[in-house]
Amino acid sequence: MPEQKKAYFAAILYAFIIGFSFIFTKISLMEASPLDILAHRFTMAFLIAIIYKLYRRTSVKMSAKDTLKILPLVLLYPISFFTFQVFGLVYTSSSEAGIIQATIPIFTLLSASFFLKEYAGKSQKFFLYVSVMGVIFIFVMNDLQLEAHSLKGTILILLSSIAAALYNVVAKTLTKQYSLFALTYVMTFFGFVAFNSMAIINHIINQSISSFFLPLTSSSFLISTVYLGALSSLLTGFLSNYALSILPASKMSVFSNLATLITIIAGVIFLHETIHYYHVVGAMIILVGVIGTNYFGGNRSKHISKTIAEPLMKREVK
Repeated sequence: MPEQKKAYFAAILYAFIIGFSFIFTKISLMEASPLDILAHRFTMAFLIAIIYKLYRRTSVKMSAKDTLKILPLVLLYPISFFTFQVFGLVYTSSSEAGIIQATIPIFTLLSASFFLKEYAGKSQKFFLYVSVMGVIFIFVMNDLQLEAHSLKGTILILLSSIAAALYNVVAKTLTKQYSLFALTYVMTFFGFVAFNSMAIINHIINQSISSFFLPLTSSSFLISTVYLGALSSLLTGFLSNYALSILPASKMSVFSNLATLITIIAGVIFLHETIHYYHVVGAMIILVGVIGTNYFGGNRSKHISKTIAEPLMKREVK
């Protein structure tokens, strides 16, 4: 299978996993606090990463210089992205969150054109905006009442979207310099350290350290943690890094709109949320936008930055 087809397959799988992740996060929030959810999901992700590394007998060695180069990526994803997302889901529904996160392609397009000099063609821009219009159509027709409670959730999910867009840009550069597993492993490790540290410190302050492991006694929480850790944290990190190593950042980001569609469908099936005709119409518009952006859009990177253009060879970190 050609590399580009593999990249599209990775992007589609990424969209499906992210689409369902909102549902599992909402289920987890019934049993634990946002920080505990993040701590447990990244503990699960890191354990699986270690097992995979031992099975493949692969070593990941990072110098201080390498760590500093990857640190901005880690701060954006997983730390900022997942922190804003899980706290945002406390104040808003999974469907609303999925709809808001469909703004990622717009932020990515702006960031990629500024930092990577990736200029989208007219057709690509048109279908990108078509996809976003499908999201806006659903949002408006849903007649959401943005009270103070839900407005807080909207702002947090929007910040999560900005973090994801900037991650798409930063990862595009780093995937040219490091192996995909090395990047994913380091991202997972820092997520594990950061979220567990924050959760434990929070429990120490509140004198509730004994309740840190309590959610793990719930079967629904365990299932959600396995999904969020193994798939939504670890596997999506690898899939997005792989897709971004081949596809332009603006093309990859449009798959977040496909994730929005999946989130709405999953909400109807598993959370019994009501679906209306405008969800169907909006979903069709989103799909047209996603397909059109990737079919007609070409890589218009005319002035690639020096950082990317210099050594395009992949430096495996062993």
